[in-house]
Amino acid sequence: MGALGKVLLAVVKAVVLTWGLLTTWAYRVAYGSRRRVKNFNKVRAHPSEPLRPNDTELTYIPEPGVKTEIIRQFESAGLKTMAQVWDWSVNRYNTKSLMGTREVLGEEDEVQANGKMFTKLDLGDYRWLSYDEADSMAERFGRGLRALGQEPGENVCLFADTRMEWMVAAQASFRQSFPVVTLYTNLGEEAVVHGLNETGAELVITSHELLPKFRNILAANRDKVKTIVYMESPLHRTPTLGFRDDVTIVSFWEVISRGKQALVENQFEPVPPTPSTPAIIMYTSGSTGTPKGVVLTHSNLTITLSALLYNLNTGPDDVYIAYLPLAHVLELLGEMICTVWGVSIGYSHPNTLTDKSTMVKRGEKGDASVLKPSIMFCVPLILDRIYKGVTDQIRRKGEVVSDILDFLIQYKIECVKRAEPTPIMDRLVFKSIRALLGGRVRAMMSGGAPLSPATHEYLRAVLGVDLLQGYGLTETCACGSITHFEEMSAGTVGPPVQAVRMKLVNWEEGNYRVTDTPHPRGEVYIGGGNIAAGYYKQPEKTAEEFFTDRSGRRWFKTGDIGEIDKYGVVKIVDRKKDLVKLQFGEYVSLGKVESVLKGCPVVANVCVYGESTKSYVVAIICPVRETLEAMCARLGKPDLTFEEACLDRDVTGAVLREVVSHGKQMRLEKFEIPGAVCLTCEEWGPESGLVTAAMKLKRRPLQERYQEDINRMYGP
Repeated sequence: MGALGKVLLAVVKAVVLTWGLLTTWAYRVAYGSRRRVKNFNKVRAHPSEPLRPNDTELTYIPEPGVKTEIIRQFESAGLKTMAQVWDWSVNRYNTKSLMGTREVLGEEDEVQANGKMFTKLDLGDYRWLSYDEADSMAERFGRGLRALGQEPGENVCLFADTRMEWMVAAQASFRQSFPVVTLYTNLGEEAVVHGLNETGAELVITSHELLPKFRNILAANRDKVKTIVYMESPLHRTPTLGFRDDVTIVSFWEVISRGKQALVENQFEPVPPTPSTPAIIMYTSGSTGTPKGVVLTHSNLTITLSALLYNLNTGPDDVYIAYLPLAHVLELLGEMICTVWGVSIGYSHPNTLTDKSTMVKRGEKGDASVLKPSIMFCVPLILDRIYKGVTDQIRRKGEVVSDILDFLIQYKIECVKRAEPTPIMDRLVFKSIRALLGGRVRAMMSGGAPLSPATHEYLRAVLGVDLLQGYGLTETCACGSITHFEEMSAGTVGPPVQAVRMKLVNWEEGNYRVTDTPHPRGEVYIGGGNIAAGYYKQPEKTAEEFFTDRSGRRWFKTGDIGEIDKYGVVKIVDRKKDLVKLQFGEYVSLGKVESVLKGCPVVANVCVYGESTKSYVVAIICPVRETLEAMCARLGKPDLTFEEACLDRDVTGAVLREVVSHGKQMRLEKFEIPGAVCLTCEEWGPESGLVTAAMKLKRRPLQERYQEDINRMYGP
């Protein structure tokens, strides 16, 4: 940085700090900062009984939550099934907008700077269905499925990306007592065949885009599929030829037409489910083997909804943007919570989410810019991309601007910790960053995997949002613990949710005990009415991971290692399957190190590996292409292709230095920082077999794929 730049930075610092000294007292009085800070830390859960020296487990109970008017009304209604929840919401909000879908006006091929051709969509405005209109569709669709031969109690498979028709089909199935089998759309063919075969589903609901996938799947003749219902494309005619002769192909709207006729003739009345009726058979993404079908009953889902209402709040003008896979329990519960609240749901897709998304035409607006949502659910993968996108955007502005913005962001982070607003800075500096997500987002909920503290603090500050982090699993209906709006911690997942118990149990092998100081630690068990009935047709596996105690409370053994502080706030510190013991006895949590290293600007994805006979870990890194190209230019090697750069020793050495520096900055222990790295130009998508449909690492396949590189990094 030149002399002028240093002077400019000093002036900015002086102005900001002086303004802060002059106005802080006023903001504190007007905003109640001291009261808010006091509420950051208060007891939110307590042990069921005092800890004794020889105890091997410790159970935590959440403090009673504040009952809002909607919680009182919801609980007093005594809703026991998802069909009852839907009817309650429709009767409450009838004419209010519920589901919005953006018009697709056309598409065209656009040549990119690198010469590649991408299909871009011409998108219009959102078109909305009211609660009453969505209810009418669900009623007719359910009767239409019955007209096709589907009987109550028979499984129906939903294999489609997140969209309005998915939720309508699910509500229709709940009303008619069809258990819904959900499969990730990016699962491999073998996993889809496994799900269809295991559940015996005879009817599949899919989409125009995914229908061709079933030509090969059905050709294997290992399923019982008789009917496929496809959701139409707004632009293209769906080819329905070339499928197995004994399979009927029907469009979504044809099913509704049949249901309308059945309604006129009073045929196929809804068959109400019971609380114990399976609502969802949700297949996990299978990070350690074949995907398992988790059986979630209507009771599981309604109890979870009732509990989650205590942790999130909304207003009449809130809008939710739906883009995560509905095959993931987090998204399904998120949309159902919005339905209960009366919050409008605008449907989106990762490829059209922002102005920079891959299928948005240059100069056109992404879904978030048009919808202007106020509430979002996210997974760390998405948040890490936003984080890197913002930091990269800042870095490109040059050293002077970058240093000024870094100072302002750090200043904002400290203000957030003191509960002090920065309205002028938000308007002048951070408004453009907030515009990436439409400019109106006030609350974000992250779940599915740990979110690094650095990313959490950074995005909470620059986006100006309440960024909540939750912890749960498919087996617990995504419900375990959630941070409160009042909390201002990072790296924690909040206290146990209402009606849920959380138990820490000693794990001697990993040296985690409930008697540890300063805080109890151990494997996390989650107990309550939210715990799944078990794994579909896998009684041995169910007995291994689920149990019911003497009081009748059902529990699930998560395999995660938790730590609970004096306020009852949970922190996930490890995972039994991710723990490696090194040569000198140090334990390394591979997941924790990977979470930290993903914050390094050059790292797109990373798998850390450790051998018990070695004193350090190594890392296989998928680099960020643009960052690696800039690194090559600095090394005097601008002509290297991406593939050549990944194999170049100098480039690999430079990446290792970046990773080591980042690890030290994030306060990783010396033995946690990789001693060697290798770069791969291969993209780890679900189709590669190296990550799950939820983008979680498959460690064994990764090790097998990169064993030669691992051997080379460890040396002779």
